[in-house]
Amino acid sequence: MAINTKETMLLARQHETVIPAFNVPHLPMLKPIVQAIVDENSVAMIEVARVEWEKFCSQSLEAVAGEYRKYADTKHTMLHLDHVPVVDEDYKAVDYLPIIDRAIKAGFGSVMVDASRLSFEENAAATKKAADKAHAAGIPCEAELGAVMGHESGQMMPYEEIFATKAGFTDLEEAKLFVEKSGCDWLSVAVGNIHGAIADATRDQKKPTARLDVDHIAALYKATGIPLVLHGGSGIDPEYIRAGIKAGITKINVGTEVRQAYEAAMRESGDDIEAGRKAVYGAVRQLISETLRIAGTRTLLFGE
Repeated sequence: MAINTKETMLLARQHETVIPAFNVPHLPMLKPIVQAIVDENSVAMIEVARVEWEKFCSQSLEAVAGEYRKYADTKHTMLHLDHVPVVDEDYKAVDYLPIIDRAIKAGFGSVMVDASRLSFEENAAATKKAADKAHAAGIPCEAELGAVMGHESGQMMPYEEIFATKAGFTDLEEAKLFVEKSGCDWLSVAVGNIHGAIADATRDQKKPTARLDVDHIAALYKATGIPLVLHGGSGIDPEYIRAGIKAGITKINVGTEVRQAYEAAMRESGDDIEAGRKAVYGAVRQLISETLRIAGTRTLLFGE
């Protein structure tokens, strides 16, 4: 039987484990991601963000859904729409609600709207519109509060300055009120995590080694009472990740690490897709078994 996304997230929280969500900026990556998840007897999401069909090679959310239907193992995998911005990384307004409609029609099991570049009230109002659409279709909606940096055009401030000043960190009181106003099911938070760069000049660069404010995560979970999401999961010290999961992180997005493995293998092999897929498979298995240490979550959550 196919697993239900909302129920799976709640089960993961109860068991203090995490659901990784793997981004697909290149369509051939999807097959080996699914295979690695199955071979680790794990449970994970396959996801695509708007930026990945606008600035990479995933083509469209419908193309990813089509590829997913070819290879999905619905006892182990779920399909999620990542980052649909209301204002994008180039600070341009996006007609976001039709994208949510398209994802529902294409069969996505959950969606994410990102209005975090707006004011608090505007973010809550925009999120509520998307959440209402998702809930009417029987699926959960993820939102973002705070500023998870890295996707914006231009130079990001030094990482140590971000952490020391808590620049953009999600505010506790705002988080509690935001969940009440928006009706979101999960909340992406800023707690020291950063996105991988997407600009052509920097997308191959190694991300700074990030840390997480674990006490802040615990306080956010207590304030909101809903599963928290960690965007920018690549490049964070694994000890912080594992502590963050205990504190309330229930979903972790992984994009840069796996994408760079694929792109490097493609360059080195002269665009041999099978070489690229092999690199992705190895990167995903390593992340599940060694970094996150969550091999076997299918059995943990569902007893199978």
